[in-house]
Amino acid sequence: MTDIPDPTRLTPTTRPDLTNVVFLNNEVTSEFIEVGDYTYADAEGDQTPFEQRCVKYLYGPQKLRIGRFTTIGPGVEILMPGGNHPMAGPSTYPFTMFGGDWSDATLGTFLAIEQPGDTVIGNDVWIGRGATILPGVTIGDGAVIGARSVVTGDVGPYRVVAGNPARLVRSRFTDEEIALLEDLRWWDWPVEIITRHAAAIMGGTPQDLAEVAPDQAPGLARSAQ
Repeated sequence: MTDIPDPTRLTPTTRPDLTNVVFLNNEVTSEFIEVGDYTYADAEGDQTPFEQRCVKYLYGPQKLRIGRFTTIGPGVEILMPGGNHPMAGPSTYPFTMFGGDWSDATLGTFLAIEQPGDTVIGNDVWIGRGATILPGVTIGDGAVIGARSVVTGDVGPYRVVAGNPARLVRSRFTDEEIALLEDLRWWDWPVEIITRHAAAIMGGTPQDLAEVAPDQAPGLARSAQ
């Protein structure tokens, strides 16, 4: 079993023609972005790096954290807190960013304004074409973000959301099944085990994964009975 995509390469080694798919952990250079193995963005022919093409206002200190096996469609934009304007007083004008006397007069006020935290996108998340993720949002494992959606708040694990603002469409599994999947964490299994059980991961049930879980998580199969 050796014909598995190499997570240390920029594009899938098993499909040389699939040049639009970029494994992001081999492309990002910003200290403010963390990405897990096999997470990819579809660049759709755009050679601009992900952190310039999709991530806006990445000035820190907040980070963008993305898990493993997450897929990001073309045209997705992730807005970071660096682009926020102050809303604590009468004006939203960003005096501080212009430097000089304006910055001297407003820096203390700006720093005292509460800012969103890190933006967190979990494992095995699917973000559809043209979606926009607002600052400080957390998207749970296994969630699906509909095309053109605007995500303004947190999305729970294995929830499907769509619209502007994005609203819950449905849950992919029951609460009990979601808890089981969060315990199983198939995305953390060795890639050889993932490959062996890829059919069940793609098309099976949470209970199907629990049946093979003793390979990685002893006891979980018994708890799923």
